Amino acid sequence: MYGFINTCLKSLVIERFGEETWENLRLMAGVQETFMTYEIYNDDITLRLVQEACKMLDISSEVVLKLFGEYFFSFCKMSGYDTMLRTLGGNLVEFIENLDALHSYLALSYEAMNAPSFRVERMDDGRILLHYYSDRKGLYHIVPGIIEAVAKDFFDSEVTMTILNQSEEDERTGKKEHVVFHMVQKEKVSKRKAQPRQKGSNEEIQAEKEDKEEKMKRMKARYASLQLCPRKRSPWETVRSIVMLGQGNLRQSFTPSYPKRLWIEEQAFCNAFPFHIVFDQDLVVKQTGVNIQKFVPGLQTAGIRLDEYFTIVHPEVIFNIQSIKKFINSQFVLKTRREMLPEIHQNQSTLKLRGQMMWMESLNCMIYLCSPKLRSLQELEERGLHLADIAQHDTTRDLILLNQQRLAEIELSNQLERKKEELRILSRNLEIEKQKSEKLLYAMLPTHVANQLKEGKRVEAGEFKVCTILFSDVVTFTNICAACEPIQIVNMLNAMYSRFDRLTNIHNVYKVETIGDAYMVVGGVPVPTDTHAERVANFALGMRIAAREVTSPITGQPIQIRVGLHTGSVLAGVVGDKMPRYCLFGDTVNTASRMESHGLPDHIHLSPFTYSVLKDKGNFEIAERGEIEVKGKGLMRTFFLLNNLQKSDEQIMGLVDGETCVYQKDPEDVTDAQNEVSPEDTDRGQKEEEKKEEEVEKWKNHTSSPSLCPGKTSPDHLIQFDVTPAYESPTDFKHPHNGLHSESISTKFCSIL
Repeated sequence: MYGFINTCLKSLVIERFGEETWENLRLMAGVQETFMTYEIYNDDITLRLVQEACKMLDISSEVVLKLFGEYFFSFCKMSGYDTMLRTLGGNLVEFIENLDALHSYLALSYEAMNAPSFRVERMDDGRILLHYYSDRKGLYHIVPGIIEAVAKDFFDSEVTMTILNQSEEDERTGKKEHVVFHMVQKEKVSKRKAQPRQKGSNEEIQAEKEDKEEKMKRMKARYASLQLCPRKRSPWETVRSIVMLGQGNLRQSFTPSYPKRLWIEEQAFCNAFPFHIVFDQDLVVKQTGVNIQKFVPGLQTAGIRLDEYFTIVHPEVIFNIQSIKKFINSQFVLKTRREMLPEIHQNQSTLKLRGQMMWMESLNCMIYLCSPKLRSLQELEERGLHLADIAQHDTTRDLILLNQQRLAEIELSNQLERKKEELRILSRNLEIEKQKSEKLLYAMLPTHVANQLKEGKRVEAGEFKVCTILFSDVVTFTNICAACEPIQIVNMLNAMYSRFDRLTNIHNVYKVETIGDAYMVVGGVPVPTDTHAERVANFALGMRIAAREVTSPITGQPIQIRVGLHTGSVLAGVVGDKMPRYCLFGDTVNTASRMESHGLPDHIHLSPFTYSVLKDKGNFEIAERGEIEVKGKGLMRTFFLLNNLQKSDEQIMGLVDGETCVYQKDPEDVTDAQNEVSPEDTDRGQKEEEKKEEEVEKWKNHTSSPSLCPGKTSPDHLIQFDVTPAYESPTDFKHPHNGLHSESISTKFCSIL
């Protein structure tokens, strides 16, 4: 079948059941996504689609094929064949009888088309039988769908079709399928609907009635003025004979007039119809046209049989007078036998004739009025013919020239379809590669930052008042590197970082970067959230669990990591044009790094500011480490995060089905809340920002050095951390590795810049 059929089936599924259904059906049937209109496809593709559609929709093949038949008729009209179909016949029977002629014409464009054949048989009892012949088995249910749709659309009637017989065709060669339908056509009775009585006064109703009577009188007067016909028929009879009531079609009461003798010479007839053959019921040739004798000289021999020189190509019937009479309304295509041609013509393409069979009862002979079956000027040359060999009244001359242009348009259409399909595939592959690139870009930069860079916009640096930063590293990493092959180090880090990266998605924290064995994460940046410290703390607990699953290439024992957390303000922005990175700046980054470097193996080290945020949550078990000397910071009172009191290790690791770590506020909620800002809030915010900018400029102008000047620092730049309540009694926490213990803590409040 040509791709036109499969495209129609695809369009039907998409229109009635949706794109997703077609995609599933296509995958189940194992067929390609698109079909070229003029490209030939194996029949198995169509049959597989029908079979899988029956399974998917849980309906019988009869229903699917009938639905396809109805839609196929509409699809042909939408594809530009509407006018061609409407002009096939004045009634349904004529329409069906000319379908074979339509297929013969379409074969000029679809050369390899193997169309079914139709034959209408009128029985003596008034029944109308439709004979359907096809090389394909099991598709006959399409016919009722097509015929019923044609009758309803073109002839405003209803058709009921029932199968009378279904068998292998004995009349035709090749054992084709032959199905006989009993066709009953009922004209629709256009019932005049009762008009609802309009509400109004009696005067209006009476005026409307009088107006109708006046119009009727004028109409009768007009018909009375018509000239009477010779048979003295009344004007109403004249109108009745011209117009068919309810149809509007002209009734042609025409009786042909035949001459008593044929006023044409035998020689003139053979010249006027250069391609014609007259043969009797025994297929003996009696008369031929002049040009057919030129190309088949054997026809000049008296008493030769037609089937000695020709075979019937269409319809595929046995070559005898009875079969020809049965298909008398079909177009017949005959092909010359190559072995019977002169040697000069045997190397050329065989000549095909296409035309009409007419039975002459008085002569007991059949006349075959035909013309060469040609598609293009190239075929004309291949058969040694010229346009001059075809009679001037024969439209085959014009058809060849028109179809030559049509074939060129088809070839151009094929090229356009191929290019379109290539572009579609390239576009789909481009979209896949684009998604890969975006996925890689979003892994390197925050989503909103990456989108701004894609749009060519400049990404402004932003200040985040509060966030929590995490640093981690591998204990004795230098020793491991010295004793192992580089590939072993890469494999170890990849195994560890892959686990950490999965945890960033579970707890929705942002991975800033990795340098060697150092891993940096931030919560509350780039999307602010109130649960930044809680997210990073749970992430740190997950890191410690995940690190135990990775073994050291030296000892084979689980590796140990140090983790440090600190909370404070940072400045974040994109740095660099080539391989840009989203970086964090500020003293908070340094302090978080100090917490990691001054931490202990397999421990999570907290600064006092992170502790002040987590202690009120009530979800974590935290132990005080005490005061330690921190490089560049002096004495600091730090803490160790032990575990989460509310969440299990499986929940923290995201291993519980259907559950994730749920926080008080998700980043999406915060983002939405930030986006939903009223105009008044916007104006107020702008004024506050302008005021702050003025204060900053004023502070810059009055500060001669970068050092801090007591009394001159704006309160807006002072961040206060409340770490109360402190321990009321000395803690007995002692760490086995350093032997440090803390004394009583009296500090209740501290301030930092």
